[in-house]
This record gives sequence, structure tokens and C-alpha cells, in this order.
Amino acid sequence: MRNKDPDGFAGLGRPADAPPGPADLNLLRTFLAVHRSGSFTAAARLLGLSQPTVTAQMRSLERQVGRELFERLPRGVAPSPFADELAARVVAPLDALAEVTGDTVPAGERPADPVHLAGPAELMCLRVLPALAPLVADGLLLRAATGLTDPLLDELRAGRHDLVIATARPRGRALSAVPLMDEEFVLTAAPHWAAQAGGPEELAARGPGVLHGLPLVTYAEDLPIARRYWRHVFGRRLDCRAAVTVPDLRGVLAAVVAGTGFSVLPRYLCADELASGALVELYAPEDPPINTAYLVQRPGSAVNPQVARVRDLLVEAARAW
Repeated sequence: MRNKDPDGFAGLGRPADAPPGPADLNLLRTFLAVHRSGSFTAAARLLGLSQPTVTAQMRSLERQVGRELFERLPRGVAPSPFADELAARVVAPLDALAEVTGDTVPAGERPADPVHLAGPAELMCLRVLPALAPLVADGLLLRAATGLTDPLLDELRAGRHDLVIATARPRGRALSAVPLMDEEFVLTAAPHWAAQAGGPEELAARGPGVLHGLPLVTYAEDLPIARRYWRHVFGRRLDCRAAVTVPDLRGVLAAVVAGTGFSVLPRYLCADELASGALVELYAPEDPPINTAYLVQRPGSAVNPQVARVRDLLVEAARAW
């Protein structure tokens, strides 16, 4: 019989100041139930335990691993990145052990694991989340995050996300990536700035020098999208300083529509404004610059069947993007 720890539950049979040892299987089972259900109360109901016992067991496991596993929310809990990684490591062996011992929960009663999906904020908000609405209506639990590609891929490798939409193909073979969509870039401005520059005809005849003196609105100080456009379309280096930087392309779009200046934007983002005349395409090259976005999957995430549903729907929906 195991000793009781100061919280009054079956602990690990060692003093609190002892060096960490192998995790108790009961603690890991409780941890996985909390991770799957998103709530101490739901996990307690699922396991036939009291809610204080589940809370105490998670405190014990947190002490053992030296990490916070769950953030307490007004309703339920949110797993930390370390908890997501731990869950990915223990889910398959614990489920296999449950099958051997007969200690399984009927499929219809087991809470579904959320799918953790991340990508660029603009693409997530304008295309991805609307596309996934039918799955959410059908019971999908989705946890969305936004950010830049490199940090998101690092978090994917660490187990924080199941899927990431990346603006570049990840290096190496550890991550599975499929092309999702091509985003075309457009040089655009509000009508009065386009008229001041002489319109598309003047730019086509005289080159990008006609834009000299017009305020440039861009995503970042180093002008990443605009510099790529200049190099690809005009074959020269863009040598100017941004008048406005906004680390969200939706903000860049809003500023340009309001008449702040000109910018280079993904066509999917400004298609409605171009169609309505709120924006003018300043130049229409025969070979516009494009960037391919990839849907990247974390190894081991296939354990959750909902990940495959999200992946397949996004690949299908993106054909129209």
C-alpha cells in the first residue's frame, strides 16, 4: 500500500524533497483525463473520483515534474505547452494499457481531445476558422493560435500544436508538410494615391520611381513583402523607409484603404476592396510573386482522429482560396 502524501491522496511513496522518480501511473491516467476533458470536474466524473482528489493528484504531478501543467480558467483548465507534449508522449501507451486491463471508457463517453491549430493571424481569421465552422458544429474542439512561422514550428516540434500553417516549408524530415495554398501579392493603394502616381499606366511606362515620395505601409520595418515584390517584379532593390508599420496585414489593409499610403498585400486579403474600387492595383505583372503556404503536422498527432478531419477539410477548402 502506498503512503499518503500531505494532500491526503495516494502519492508516489517518497518524501516531497526526494529527487524526481518515475511518474505514478494513476497520476498519469488522471492527467490524461484532465487533458482530454479540459476540466478537473469532468475528469473526476470520468474517473469516478472526487474533484478535490483530481486537483490534489495534479498538484502532486506538477511537483514531480517541476512544471505547471494546467492554467486554471473561470471554466475548466487550459494545458500548458509542457502538458501538451506530455500528453502526446503518454496517450498511446496508457490507452494500450487500458485495453489490456479492460479499464477503458466507452468511445461515446470519452471526451474528445481538442485540436491545436496555429498559423498567420490574417489567414487564420479570414479563411481557416470560417472553413472549420462545420466541424465545430459537429462537435470539434478547436484551440487556435496565431504567430510567425518559425516560432510556431518550434512550438509544433515541442508538442504545443497539432497542425501549423507555415509560410515556408519546414526544414528536415521530422515534420510532415503538404502545400496548402499559393498567396499572390498585389501592389495597391487607395484611388487618390494611385491618381497622384499617374495610375497603373504611368507605373508600367516609367517604373516604380513614380511611387517615390508616397507613404509606404508595411508589415515590418525591414519591408519583407514589399522587398520581395520589388526584387521579383522590378528586378531591383527597394530602397525606402516605411511610413507606417503594422504587425498585422489586416491593419495594413485598413490603413491603405483609409488613404495612408500604398502597400503590397496578399490578394486574398484585399480582393473585396479591389473589386469595390476602395483600392487600385497599381501594377499587374505577367508573373506576380506568390508564396506557398504549407499545412504542417506534428508527429504523433494522428492519435487524435480529429486532427485528420481538420487536415483533410483544410486541404479541400484551400482549393478555392
